[in-house]
Amino acid sequence: MPQKVQIANRMIGEGEPCFVIAEAGSNHDGKLKQAKQLIDIAVDSGADAVKFQTFRADKIAAITKDKIVNIDIAGSKTLYELYKKVELPWEWHSELADYARNKGIIFLSTPFDEGAVDELDKLDVPAFKVASFELVHLPLLRYIAGKEKPIILSTAMASLGEIEEAIEAILKENNDRIILLHCAVGYPLKVENVNLAVLDTLKQAFSYPVGYSDHTLSLAVPIAAVTRGAKVIEKHFTISRSFSGPDHPFALEPEELKAMIRGIREAEKAIGSPRKGILNSELIHYQRGRRSIFATVNIAKGTIITEKMVGILRPAIGLEPKYLHLVIGRKAQVNISANEPITWDKI
Repeated sequence: MPQKVQIANRMIGEGEPCFVIAEAGSNHDGKLKQAKQLIDIAVDSGADAVKFQTFRADKIAAITKDKIVNIDIAGSKTLYELYKKVELPWEWHSELADYARNKGIIFLSTPFDEGAVDELDKLDVPAFKVASFELVHLPLLRYIAGKEKPIILSTAMASLGEIEEAIEAILKENNDRIILLHCAVGYPLKVENVNLAVLDTLKQAFSYPVGYSDHTLSLAVPIAAVTRGAKVIEKHFTISRSFSGPDHPFALEPEELKAMIRGIREAEKAIGSPRKGILNSELIHYQRGRRSIFATVNIAKGTIITEKMVGILRPAIGLEPKYLHLVIGRKAQVNISANEPITWDKI
């Protein structure tokens, strides 16, 4: 299984920068101009990819009166009504994909049925993102896997066994380019339900690159996920949380998205190297702030040095304090003035 997965011109995995997906989702509100504006925001924020969702209401939800789908979201009373309202028209996809590519950002979209997979494949998307709700839709996973492109798989609500079944379905189609995203659903999700420690579990259990799809309103959580090892971050964003669509209330606004990505890049710099030692930037502080052995009185050549003749003082230009016991009792080989550092050639 690969330790790194390539999406377009980006490698994803250990030692690589975090791949940030700005999730536009359904926040286009059925307006092409607004969808393009979301792409502009994603570009300005520094995201690596912008992602939409590709579905048809009749392929994702039944028209049923069952009370479990009686909702009151964005003026919709059933799931079918809600999904119908936020469909991304087929005819927009090509225009949006070209618009994104011309802006220098990767275009992605989450398919929710085989027809959507085909449409996105025609647009030559470099990867497929699978929503958490579809993780157990093994026929769809197999169909996506057959397109021989990387698969980013969200895992909210899933047991390790269900994740394993999903991976096996993908592998049976001879596709092992898988990225697993830890995720939990809640709109917005409470921070106490995030459980970033699951990132460790996913890495240990499956050995694929891991990431985190975030539904909190926090900027700190996705940044913390990167320090925990997330190599992909997916985050919903919007033009304004005051808009009426279903995904706006838990999405970041433009300046927040930009701040999150800036924080991720700063966190990556801070993670740095596992090597522990003196940094080049610390050398001057090392010399100024550490101590060394100094003469505190004038010491004539031939004098046996006693503890009262020396002190441990800043800066670190003499012998290190750990050698004090070797200095005491030695004979001065030259005249040593008060406030002069003690070095091996002087004793």
